This record gives sequence, structure tokens and C-alpha cells, in this order.
Amino acid sequence: MSQRKFEEIKKANEAAAKKFVEEHFSSSSEEEGDEDFEGKRGKIVANTFITYTTQTDGDLRELERTKQYVNEAFQAGAMTCLICIASVKRNQAVWSCSGCFCIFHMPCIQKWAKDSQFLVSSLTDDDFGKRDYPWPCPKCRFEYKRSETPSRYYCYCGKVEDPPLDPWLVPHSCGQICEREFKPPCGHKCLLLCHPGPCPPCPKMVTTTCYCKKAKPIPRRCSAKEWSCQLPCGRKLLCGQHKCENPCHAGNCQPCPRVSRQKCVCGKKVAERSCASPLWHCDQVCGKTLSCGNHTCEQVCHVGACGECPRSGKRACPCQKSKFSLPCTEDVPTCGDSCDKVLECGLHRCSQRCHRGPCETCRQEVEKHCRCGKHTKRMPCHKSYLCETKCVKMRDCQKHQCRRKCCPGNCPPCDQNCGRTLGCRNHKCPSVCHRGSCYPCPETVDVKCNCGNAKVTVPCGRERTTRPPKCKELCSRPPSCHHTSQEKHRCHFGPCPPCHQLCQKVLEKCGHLCSTSCHDQALIRQTGRPQPSGPWEQSSEPAFIQTALPCPPCQVPIPVECLGKHEVSPLPCHVAGPYSCKRVCGRLLDCQNHTCMKECHKVTEVDGCTGKNKAGSECLHCEEGCSKSRPLGCPHPCVLPCHPGDCPPCVQMLRIKCHCKITSLYVECRKITTADVNEKNLLSCCKNQCPKELPCGHRCKEMCHPGECPFNCNQKVKLRCPCKRIKKELQCSKVRENQVSIECDTTCKEMKRKASEIKEAEAKAALEEEKRKQQAELEAFENRLKGRRKKNRKKDEVAIELSPWQKYKYYLFPVCGVAMALFAWYFAYGAD
Repeated sequence: MSQRKFEEIKKANEAAAKKFVEEHFSSSSEEEGDEDFEGKRGKIVANTFITYTTQTDGDLRELERTKQYVNEAFQAGAMTCLICIASVKRNQAVWSCSGCFCIFHMPCIQKWAKDSQFLVSSLTDDDFGKRDYPWPCPKCRFEYKRSETPSRYYCYCGKVEDPPLDPWLVPHSCGQICEREFKPPCGHKCLLLCHPGPCPPCPKMVTTTCYCKKAKPIPRRCSAKEWSCQLPCGRKLLCGQHKCENPCHAGNCQPCPRVSRQKCVCGKKVAERSCASPLWHCDQVCGKTLSCGNHTCEQVCHVGACGECPRSGKRACPCQKSKFSLPCTEDVPTCGDSCDKVLECGLHRCSQRCHRGPCETCRQEVEKHCRCGKHTKRMPCHKSYLCETKCVKMRDCQKHQCRRKCCPGNCPPCDQNCGRTLGCRNHKCPSVCHRGSCYPCPETVDVKCNCGNAKVTVPCGRERTTRPPKCKELCSRPPSCHHTSQEKHRCHFGPCPPCHQLCQKVLEKCGHLCSTSCHDQALIRQTGRPQPSGPWEQSSEPAFIQTALPCPPCQVPIPVECLGKHEVSPLPCHVAGPYSCKRVCGRLLDCQNHTCMKECHKVTEVDGCTGKNKAGSECLHCEEGCSKSRPLGCPHPCVLPCHPGDCPPCVQMLRIKCHCKITSLYVECRKITTADVNEKNLLSCCKNQCPKELPCGHRCKEMCHPGECPFNCNQKVKLRCPCKRIKKELQCSKVRENQVSIECDTTCKEMKRKASEIKEAEAKAALEEEKRKQQAELEAFENRLKGRRKKNRKKDEVAIELSPWQKYKYYLFPVCGVAMALFAWYFAYGAD
């Protein structure tokens, strides 16, 4: 049992090795097939967007972005969910962001939205689960409302729920026209079939003029309907003196770029400034005398009147309790009352008398609680009390403690780095420590081909499963065989494919060139490896090794004639020499009737004869009998062995039947075979009367003869008239030919009439006799019937009582008819 399992596993390993070798040799052809497929797919996508590129002045950047999304949708493994870092397959439900158009798995985005809302609402316990918090897109951070959380799988255009999988359509597409509004809106709708990514620029053609309205309207793409005629704008600038000299442009004109000498607002200074900003302020104090005549204006360069003196009118004391009307030249005195202003502590008031300047700090001693509320202490009011107790609450990340001294309970967010490994397995989360899943890795990685000329950008973490791009550059590695240059093939990873060029080495024996494929690095199975004791042992040595094989034997065709000189065949150089073509020799033997049946062999020339059809001493000698055709009718073989020339005449006796097939005759065979038709008829005649019967039934009178008997019968036969009364004897041949006939005479006719009258009288008498018998039987039956009626007359007089059916049957028939009519009417109309 164990040996059988070992053999099965061994066969499976050999099959896997054979498959590996076949894939290794067919890698180049598969790459060419993939390249052909990608080329066809590129042509299809290019033909789809050709109507967007046939007209000029279109915005090609958005168009290229749409092309990229469509190409990724067709390419297996190109679309990646940034949440789980896995490929998006055709049969999986997806959701597309309306901001960045990135595609995510439906379960992934639903979990992401739920976790994001939970984290935001769990910052404070008071409003947990009560407010409608938004959730962001994992890639572009575009915020969605809670009600916009995806719950159903729709196609890209949003028309069809759960679009069916169709291999002829873009994956996750419904196949209908998109009809989404363009952004920015222009009044038109997208005409592509339901597609991923943003809608391309509007391809509609509209007639529009330039920004400055000077040029004539021309047809342009709706997406690029705003255009510049490049003529000077000519609109008057804000300065009111100059016109805009820039080319035709959109929006407002730029500020005037010219420079002029302009006064400041107060008019004291003049400076060269831009014409676009004529109003400016210098740094000098106004200094004008106010209306009081005692003070000057202290404002810096200003517009308009300086205003009233700030010391005029009623003024309050420093504590704001008393007001005084004094000239602007005198200061307001203190009122002498207590200050009573609230100190900085916010609890006590100033106990000093009304004074100028700020109040002093509060020095009252109070019982103060620390910020966390765990300790109390008596100390001056103006001092804050912080205990040394460290907070042990967990921060919002739920991983680290607060550890802040005297924490009031509103622990700050965690300021440590998250540091968790992201889904890409290459980077760590750079965000501040947080709860829930980390955002996807924002990095991208370039997956390059072997030479580095072709690359494709994929999300970080996908580089291990992403297939390198197909590079169109030729492989630049030096050849590994004896050829000076290798076959042209595309850039690739791993070893180069085997060289398929002709070897072209000079062979030592014949001097020809080797015409087989290059065999400097042939892949052969390694022999002499130790036999594993079980399937659990893995061999450390490779099953196949590359080695240089010697050139095979020369295969150059050399024309060589066979031994029997039947043909000239091209033979490989290494086996060129006399050979047998395996045909029959076919040379004519001495009997001149048969040929040599030996297989193609060497023939020695005899008497200088060089003919190819002459048999030699090595050929067979004819030992058969004579097989020449015998004369027609001779069944005997030739008595001589196989010989040249004609056979002698046959002298054997031949037994034949006569014409009448009764008598046997013996005749020499040569007489029969050489005789003509008349002689053969005479030789086959027995000289007796022919025993055959004529059609009339008489025997033929001729002597034994061939063919049909002549019809000339002369025997006498008796012939009668139709009524058989008249009889005559006539010749048989005339009777058969209907030349003679006998008719009835008057006597025959009279006898025939009398016989018919007698038959009619007999038939009439029989008919009358039959009628008489029937009448007698009828009278007898009536007599018997009258006697019975007299006996049963009294019995018949008894009254017979009628049954109810017999009494009322004439009334029941109409009633039943009416009931059936009502019943049929109810079924026909009442059921409705």
C-alpha cells in the first residue's frame, strides 16, 4: 500500500516537473499573446474615445483620466480596494466615491463608515450616538452624511441595482447610457455607456464668442467654449485713466501696472506708487490743533476732520462712581470712595480707595481645591493649586494613560504616534495614536520591468502581487551561447528563453554545418540523484540542469541510388551509402513470364548487359508451372513447366452434352476450341429426334438441334362448334394460328332455344310451388292464434292502474325544460 502511494506521488512530481519545463519554453509565446491582447484592448478603448479627440480645443486631461479608469476596469487585478489592499473582482459588490472615483468593496466601505462615525461620536459620552456625524472617503477625505452610507450595490451611473455580470461589458456596469450631468454643469449629459471614473469633458459643439466679445462666434467643444482671441482687452481699468493692455482674458482685469506720483491721504508726502492703489497713508502723526485750541490730533495720517478733543465734556473718576465737568486742561481727581472693582480672581473686590492704575493682586487666603478635585489646601486666592497626582484615565486612543498632573477630567487627545503597521506591510501609521483602523497607506510604489523603462504605479502593498508591466524594449543581455547575437525578444525577468537559432557549427566528419537549433544550454533531466525514501523528503538538487549537448549526426540530404537501381533518394549524410529500397526486385526472369520477387538486392551484370530489367544470378529462378491463358473453352492446364512462347495444342478428350442435354459426347479439346459455330453445332449433335415439346403439346419432329424448336406442327386435331354438336379434324398449326373456326348452324340454334324455354318453365313452376307452401303455413298460424284469444279474453278485461309517471309525464317534460334553461342562463351570465 505504501509503495503504491509512493509511486503515485512520484508520478505527480514528474508531471509537475514536465509542466514546469513546458511553461518555461512557452513563456515567450504567452508574453506575445498577452501583448497582442493588450494591443487589441488598447485599440478598442482608443476607438471608444476617438470622437472626443477628432475636434481640437478639448480638455484632454480629464479624458485621459477616464481612459485610465476604463483600462484598469478591464485589466485583471488593476483595481485595488485601499481599505483591504485586495483586488476588486468582477463578481464583487463595489462602491465608487463621487469625489475621487476610487472603488472599494461594499463590505469594506460600510465597515469604514461605521467605524468612522463611532470614533467621532465616542469622543465625549454626552453626545454619543445622538448627533449625525459625517464620515470621510478613505482616499480623498470627501465627507458624506450618515444617511449617505452605502447599503446597496449600484452600477456606476446609479440606474441599476445589483447589475448582472456580463463579460461583454465593463465590470460593474449596467451597459446603458451614463446620462450623468457634466461637472461643471453645462446642460448636457454624458453619452458614454455606464463607465467608471469621471465623465469625460462635454463633447457637444456650441457656437460661442471670445471673452472680450470682439471676435466672431465659432463652433467649439462645450467643455472648452470659453476662449481668447489674443487681441488687446481694451476695457478701462479701475484707475479710470488707462485701459487694459493684456490679451483677451476671462474675469476682471488686473490692477493697472503703471506708476505715478501720488499724495498721501493727509497730503504731507508725495511718492511714486502704482496707479492701481491711489490711496495710501504716511507714517506721520496728524498734529493739527483740535477745536479746544489746547491739544493736537494724535491720529496717524487720516482722512477728514480730526474730531472733538477726547478730554472735553463730562469725565468719570478712576472707579467710575463720580463724574466731573472740568476743562480739558485739568485732570479728573479721585473721589475718595472705595475702588470695588472685581479683581483678577473674579471672587473678591478691590478694598483700596479710588486710585489710578491697575488694582493689586488678591491676597486673601481661601480653601482651594486642586484642578482634579481630589485635594484641598488653604492658600492666597491669586495662586493656583495643582496637586501632584497623575491621571490614570485612558486617552481617546484607549491605549495610553493620560499621566497629566492634576487632570480635571478632560484628558487631551493622545499625542503619541500610532506606529502600527499599515495594510501595505511596508510602512507604519504616521498619524497620532487613534482608535479603530488606520487610514490606508498614502504611498505609491512603482512596479518596473527588468530594465526599468516601463513602470506602473500601484498602491503601496500591491507591488508583491502586481504583475510587472510589459516592456516594449528589447532585451539587452549578452547571449549565453556561442552565437554573437541572440534572438530579438522583449525585456523580461529571469533567464532568457532558449536560443532557437541554427547551430551552424562545422561538423568534423563531413564538413557540413549543423542545421539543428542551438543546443549550448539544453535543459535535461539530471540522472544519478539519490532515490528519496518517501514523499516527505525534498531533494536539494534540481531535477533539470542546463548543459551543452554535442551536435547531432549530420542531416544534410545526399542523393543515393538503391541496390536494385529503382530510385535515387536523398539520405542523411551520416547514413549515406548503398541501401535497399524495400521494393520487389521486379527484373524479368528467363521464363519471360515472371519477375523476381525478392526484396531490392544487388544484381551482378551478366555478359556486359547494363539493362535494369534483366535478371542477374542473384535473382530467383522460376519454379512455377505454366500460367499462360488457355484457348477459350479449354479447361486443361499446360502440361509443360513455365516456358517462353506459345503452349502446344491440347489433345485431351472433352466430355460435352448434346443439344438436347440427354446424350454425353467425347470430343478432342483442340477440335472444340478451334471450331467455328457451325462445326461446334455438328460436334454437339447426337443424331436423335428432339425430345422437346412444342407449345401446342406435341413433340418436335426435328433431329437434335440447338436453340428453340421450329413451330410447324402438322398433326390432326378435333375442333367442335360452341354447342359441341358439330365436330371436325384440322391441322394443329392452323388451329393455333386461329385461321379456322366452326360456327353453330340453325339446328344448333333451335335446340338451344328449346332448352332455354324448358328452363324458364321449370323456374316458374318452382316459384308457384314456393308461394303455395308459404300461404298454407300462414293459414295454419292464424288458426292457432284464434284459439288462444278466446281463452285469454277474460284476463284482458281486468283494469290496469296507471303509474304516476304515466299520469304526469306530459306535464313534467315542459317543467324540466324550463328548469334546465334557467340553470344554463345562471352559469352563462350569473357567474360573471
